[in-house]
Amino acid sequence: MNKPGILIRAVAAALLASAAGQPLAATEIPRNPEKNLYFGETHVHTAYSLDAFLGGTRQTPGDAYRFARGETVVVNGQPHKMRRPLDFAAVTDHAEYLGEMYAALNPGAPGHEIPQIQQLIGLTDFDERRNWFIEYVVKNNRGAKPQHTSFYPGPESVSSGWKVITHAAEQHNEPGVFTTFNAFEWSSAPGGGNLHRNVIFRGATVPAIPVGASDIMYEEGLWDWLKAQEEQGARSIALPHNSNASKGSMFPAKDHSGDPLDAEYAKLRGHFERAIEMMQVKGNSEVSKQFWVADEFSDFENAPSIAKFSGRVPIKENYVRYGVVQGMAVEQAVGANPFKLGFVGGTDSHNGLTADVDEDNFVGGHGAEDATPQRRQTAEVGGWIAAREQTPGSITAVWASSNTREAIWDAIHDREVYATSGPRMAVRFFAGWDYQPALLERADVIARAYAGGVPMGGELSKAGKKSPRFLIIASKDALGANLDRIQVIKGWVDSDGTTHDKVFDVAWAGERRPGADGKLPPVGNTVDLTTATYRNSIGSGELAAVWEDPEFDPDQRALYYTRVLEIPTPRWTTFDSVRAGLPMLENVPGTLQERAWSSPIWYQP
Repeated sequence: MNKPGILIRAVAAALLASAAGQPLAATEIPRNPEKNLYFGETHVHTAYSLDAFLGGTRQTPGDAYRFARGETVVVNGQPHKMRRPLDFAAVTDHAEYLGEMYAALNPGAPGHEIPQIQQLIGLTDFDERRNWFIEYVVKNNRGAKPQHTSFYPGPESVSSGWKVITHAAEQHNEPGVFTTFNAFEWSSAPGGGNLHRNVIFRGATVPAIPVGASDIMYEEGLWDWLKAQEEQGARSIALPHNSNASKGSMFPAKDHSGDPLDAEYAKLRGHFERAIEMMQVKGNSEVSKQFWVADEFSDFENAPSIAKFSGRVPIKENYVRYGVVQGMAVEQAVGANPFKLGFVGGTDSHNGLTADVDEDNFVGGHGAEDATPQRRQTAEVGGWIAAREQTPGSITAVWASSNTREAIWDAIHDREVYATSGPRMAVRFFAGWDYQPALLERADVIARAYAGGVPMGGELSKAGKKSPRFLIIASKDALGANLDRIQVIKGWVDSDGTTHDKVFDVAWAGERRPGADGKLPPVGNTVDLTTATYRNSIGSGELAAVWEDPEFDPDQRALYYTRVLEIPTPRWTTFDSVRAGLPMLENVPGTLQERAWSSPIWYQP
């Protein structure tokens, strides 16, 4: 079951090569039909986001890209650097208040002398900044009808701010070495329910200005706007995020006119929304232990304190697993799937720190709100979460033919993408009808996997009564912890439209065997909480399987995605406690099992 063969060693080599960043002439960029693995960020904010500026962030979009490439920046008065550079990144500053931020950051710009802008620039007291945020952001943007502020300097300033962002993306884009994307965040949150989307453009053709919640309040309007931009040559995708705070609005049963979802809604949403952010600094949105009791790993970074703010009471409809499975039920009813989503990762860092996701390197994500170990133990990130429940965020991994905008964007669009909670694990996931276990021993396994089936994000149609076979390969982060297990999560829909899901353990480290209850014993725990260290003496560096669904019904719609778990390692709060000489927190775990989530593969009867 655990025998890796030559393939996983090749995957590990590809993982290391993908981060090497060897310069190539733009006209000579090789295209790998078997795909290379690239890691990047699709959600980060700089000083051009009002909430980030209020927190003290002064990193520009250019600074965020330099940090992504491995340069040192100053955060909260201290130099900071990520351990490994990224392969790609997108700065996603809020479209809302972009004009105000351009006026504030650029002396001589129209609106710079407006009294409220000057007040914003001069704010230094922590409580004053928070009160300013509540007055001008929370009350407005989370209200029933967001409006431009009374000190809005006009669309010309928005256009100027957008040019700063897009100029930085163009300046730092280096095909074959490091890819950037023109992007922004549309941040509508009516009644405090998160509808936020990160809009990522495929190329250099972009609209004159981005659109914000004060222009368009609901996602149906955003898709119409994106469609109009696409007709002008600006092709884009919209990545929903932070669904754990959506108050049931991310995967609704009705549109915003109150009508049940229909095929037109599903097709338009499916055209632009190709993937969803699985996890970020404000918690994990896959599942919650409150609603998935049978899933023994569903208590991962649930961030329950989100429920304290804006009436965001947790409900099952907030979570990604619910959404992607429910999408098949909608498809069964109307003929199209509105929630056919792959999985990406992001941080939502408001410090301008692109994919700064290592637990032992976390310095907070919201400026002064969580800038010190003491504040991270006791404070709240205004209007969102208890600081101790934050995560460093997650990272996006794509299998793409080259490190270029077109190839990486296409990989996300095609859903050949996955999220990890931070580690750079390599994960392959294919489905076909005739894969055999011996395939894992072949040097050409990837070529044969593509030829005989579909990768993550793909779809299989009915072929007789037999179950599809799933080829799954996982390799540990070269600098990280060993692997505990590979799981397959199955979701399916009955003939009457009832949805179900189940977790299967399909490959694992060691000589463990499932017990009478069908559960696999824990892998063990080598973490020393007093020193924030662990030993890689358990687990496996490589796991692989060819798996067949033992409960397959050829007449039922189904989806499958993989979850790859590491062995336990110290949580960031443990590193903080040890380094700062603070007591260990009792209300958050001292350890965690980092993981990866592949995009699903869908089966159509």
